[in-house]
Amino acid sequence: MLYTSTRDNNVRVTASKAITDGISPDGGLYIPVEIPALSADELKALCSVDYKERAKKVLGLYLSDFTKEELDYCVEGAYADGKFSSKDVAPVVKLHDNVNILELFKGPTCAFKDMALQILPYLLTVSAKKNLKDKEIVILVATSGDTGKAALEGFKDVEGTKILVFYPNDGVSPMQKLQMTTQEGNNVGVCAIYGNFDDAQTGVKSIFTNKEILKRFEENNLVFSSANSINWGRLAPQIVYYVSAYCDMVNSGAVKFGEKINVVVPTGNFGNILAAYFAKEMGLPVNKLICASNANNVLTDFIENGVYDRNRDFYTTVSPSMDILISSNLERLLYILCGRNSDTINEWFGALKDCGKYTVSDDVKAKINELFAAGCCDDEMTKATISETYSEYNYLADTHTAVAINVCNSYEAKTGDKTPVVIASTASPFKFSKAVLSAVDKENKEYDDEFATVAALEDISSLKAPEQLAALKGKAVRFNKVTSKEEMAQVVFDMLGI
Repeated sequence: MLYTSTRDNNVRVTASKAITDGISPDGGLYIPVEIPALSADELKALCSVDYKERAKKVLGLYLSDFTKEELDYCVEGAYADGKFSSKDVAPVVKLHDNVNILELFKGPTCAFKDMALQILPYLLTVSAKKNLKDKEIVILVATSGDTGKAALEGFKDVEGTKILVFYPNDGVSPMQKLQMTTQEGNNVGVCAIYGNFDDAQTGVKSIFTNKEILKRFEENNLVFSSANSINWGRLAPQIVYYVSAYCDMVNSGAVKFGEKINVVVPTGNFGNILAAYFAKEMGLPVNKLICASNANNVLTDFIENGVYDRNRDFYTTVSPSMDILISSNLERLLYILCGRNSDTINEWFGALKDCGKYTVSDDVKAKINELFAAGCCDDEMTKATISETYSEYNYLADTHTAVAINVCNSYEAKTGDKTPVVIASTASPFKFSKAVLSAVDKENKEYDDEFATVAALEDISSLKAPEQLAALKGKAVRFNKVTSKEEMAQVVFDMLGI
C-alpha cells in the first residue's frame, strides 16, 4: 500500500513515510493510492473478536510496511487494559428505537481524539525508525480543544519527540484549557494565540512548508510531524471504530448482518466523518453519511450547494471543537471524488487560499449529494437538544454530540429515512459542564468556578465526572503564554531553544 499527495499525483511513499512526514512537502495531504477492501466474510469474522483485533485487521490493510509484530506492539500498547474506562474501548449504547450512540470518550482525556492519539505515538516512533536517522521529531499541533490535550497526553515523555500545541485563547472550554495548560511532561509545550482555530491551523501549515524554518530544523537535527488529522496516522485509526461499531450493532441485534446503517458525525475539520467514508468505501454497509455542524455551518452549505465559502461570520459557540471554517480533511475527499486529479485540487484550494472560496464541478457535487446529507444547529437548539435527550432518554450528551442528535432528528423528520443510525459521541459532557448544566438545570444557576459547575452537574445527573477531569482541580498551570498568529514560528523556536 503506497501513498500519494493530493497536490501531486507523482508522489509515492510508504505508510510509515506518510506518518513520519505528517504533511507532504508540496503542502498536500497523504492519501492511499487505493482504498483496500474488507470482504463480507472478513467483516463477519470481526464481529466475534475484540476492539484490538479489529484494529489490527483494519490498520493492517493500510500500514503494509509494518510487520505483524510492529502492528501488534502499536495496537496492544494503545488500547491496553486500563487505558480506557470501558473494556469495549468504544462502546455502542442504544438511545432509542433505531438510534445508537458510539461513545468515543472513554479514553484518558475524555474525547474521541484519544481513539487515534493513543496509538499515533506508537505508529510514529515505529515509522521514525524506518525513515529517520537519529533525528528528533517535533510534533506541531493546532487544536480547537480536544486534539491538543489528547496529543499532549499521547506524546508525553515519548523518547525522541517534542510536542508543541497552539490553541485559540478564547475558543476552548475552561476544562479544555485547564487540561492543556496544566499538562505534565518534559517534552511538551503549549501556547494560546489571539485568533481562532483556523488562524492556528493556517499558522501550523505555513510553518510546515516554510523553507527557511525547515533549514533551521535541519541544522538542529530536528524534523516536523503532525498529530492533527492531516496526518494519515491520525485518520487511519478512526476508521477502526466505525467498523467496530457496526460489529457491535450486529452483536446486539440493532442491525442484521449486511443491513445498512446511517452514520451521523459532529465535525468541523471533516476528519472524523472522512474516516466513516473510508469505512464505507472499504465495504462497511453504510447508507448515508450525515455531517452535523454548529452555527459555523460552512460544511452544511458546501454539501448542499457545492460552494465552499469561508468568507462569513465566525461564531464562538458552546461546541468549540467544531468552531472551524477551513475543513482541512475535505481535501482528501475531493481528491478522490474528482478522479484523483491533483491539478483540480491545486486549482480549488488555490482559490480557497486566495479568495476564500471555490466551487466544485457538477459531477463532484452529485457524488457528494449521493454520499452525504448535512444539517446544522445553533447554540439554542444545541442546549434544547441536550435538555430533551436527557429528559426523554436519561442520556446526558455533550454539546457536540447534541448537535449530531439534533441533525439526526431533523434528517429523519425531513426524509422519513428509518435506517438504523449510529451517532458519534465525541466528548464527555463534563468537558463542557457550564453549557450542559445550563441546558438541564431548571433553576438556571451559574457558578464562577469550573469545579463547582462540575459538582452541580454531577448532582443533577447522578453521574460521576471522570477522575482525570476532577483531578485538575487545584493543579498548577504550567503554560500561560499568548501570542499572535504572526509570531507562532518564533514561539516554536523559543520553546525548542534554537
